[in-house]
Amino acid sequence: MNREMIIVLDFGGQYNQLIARRVRECHVYCEVHPYTMTLEQIKALNPKGIIFTGGPNSVYGDDSPRYQKEIFELGIPILGICYGSQLMAYTLGGKVATAPVSEYGKTEVNVDKTSVIFEGVSDKTICWMSHTDYIAAAPADFKVVANTSDCPVAAMECPERKLYATQFHPEVMHTQEGMTMLSNFVYKVCECTGDWKMDSFVESTIKQLQEKIGDGKVLCALSGGVDSSVAAVMLAKAVGKQLTCVFVDHGLLRKNEGDEVEAVFGPDGPYDLNFVRVNAQERFYSKLAGVTEPEAKRKIIGEEFIRVFEEEAKKIGTVDFLVQGTIYPDVIESGLGKSAVIKSHHNVGGLPDYVDFKEIVEPLRLLFKDEVRNAGRELGIPEYLVSRQPFPGPGLGIRIIGEVTPEKVRIVQDADFIYREEIAKAGVDKDLGQYFAGLTNMRSVGVMGDERTYDYAVALRAVTTSDFMTAESARIPWEVLEKVTNRIVNEVKGVNRVMYDCTGKPPATIEFE
Repeated sequence: MNREMIIVLDFGGQYNQLIARRVRECHVYCEVHPYTMTLEQIKALNPKGIIFTGGPNSVYGDDSPRYQKEIFELGIPILGICYGSQLMAYTLGGKVATAPVSEYGKTEVNVDKTSVIFEGVSDKTICWMSHTDYIAAAPADFKVVANTSDCPVAAMECPERKLYATQFHPEVMHTQEGMTMLSNFVYKVCECTGDWKMDSFVESTIKQLQEKIGDGKVLCALSGGVDSSVAAVMLAKAVGKQLTCVFVDHGLLRKNEGDEVEAVFGPDGPYDLNFVRVNAQERFYSKLAGVTEPEAKRKIIGEEFIRVFEEEAKKIGTVDFLVQGTIYPDVIESGLGKSAVIKSHHNVGGLPDYVDFKEIVEPLRLLFKDEVRNAGRELGIPEYLVSRQPFPGPGLGIRIIGEVTPEKVRIVQDADFIYREEIAKAGVDKDLGQYFAGLTNMRSVGVMGDERTYDYAVALRAVTTSDFMTAESARIPWEVLEKVTNRIVNEVKGVNRVMYDCTGKPPATIEFE
């Protein structure tokens, strides 16, 4: 597609996807690529700008990721962040060393507002630092444009060569004016106009799907969640009755959700889809019996999904394409290039080696969660579906610590239903990014009705987030948590204790496993 693009070169950090997300917030298309991408491949994409990400290595280490010096001679604007800033300094003749004082967390930074990157930024601004090394001396033709009490080169620039670098992370929420800095780079340095719009993405993707699929038969993995629902409607608009949507009820859905999905996408729903519901609860429970390791559970659930689809495909005849609702965070968190793998996703890492389809189609693979919701709105999907709570493909299988059993599933379903009901009643749901109940593998002594109990502890989770890449624990009013707790211990058999998870992301993930 002929559009403006910023390339993010990934050097192995965990904030990398955030950079792409923030650039897209500026209405400029952005992709993340591994640092092993060649110079010729970069030239072929003709980017308006390049951003080097952070990473865990020391730039002077023998095995540290590098890039050839010629990239700085392309005339393409480059912004180095954290490790990326050190790589720029090191490659161009500056000095990088172990910092006398490591900086981590919110840090006050003094900025030079004559720099184009800091136009509209306060003289002193709070930024997020996360580094052990630092730039001890900038390259000869660079100007230092920011510093802290412990970091002499918090930012540097060489405007003549369109090279800029920040030791801090402008992409994270904790950097208070980070979006202003990134916007300055995208618009004032890279001279982008902002042509990345969701309506054009939807229109062009439907055309691409029509060209790719032709007259082939398509099978869509429909979970009823936002991602698979948007993918299903997009495919329906592209190829109509060539599409069959298979909804696998694996017994790991939220309470009543199987029937709700059928009501929307089934024969009595508003969409003209071929819809098949497979009730495979016992099959999944049997496969998961005795399995406690999180990755093993994900792989089992992912593989069983594919096996069920293969069986359904044989019933309807030849199937050429399998559609999945994979989104960009799934791809990146499952490992991009040399980045660390946080966890495999059922849409990415859980696929078995052999899949009985010609090809897998993932129309949402390049979108972040809120972009998927916007695509859904462009497609005319009802708001209550578009804005529903995120739900992982492995379902309650990763909200139950340890072995998955029908009893545990029942406990989580009932506790989660109460939690969501009370959150909605209190009117605090609109302030939350995601909230749900999970089941710990801990049992503890309690007392109910003068009798000793030895039952499970339910953990409640609620976070605020704009992008699902980072999140903070939500401060739900105590009276709401108190009411939820009382209802769960009184109404859900097998629970005598309720806990609230106060951890953000990072260091935790939003889901438990």
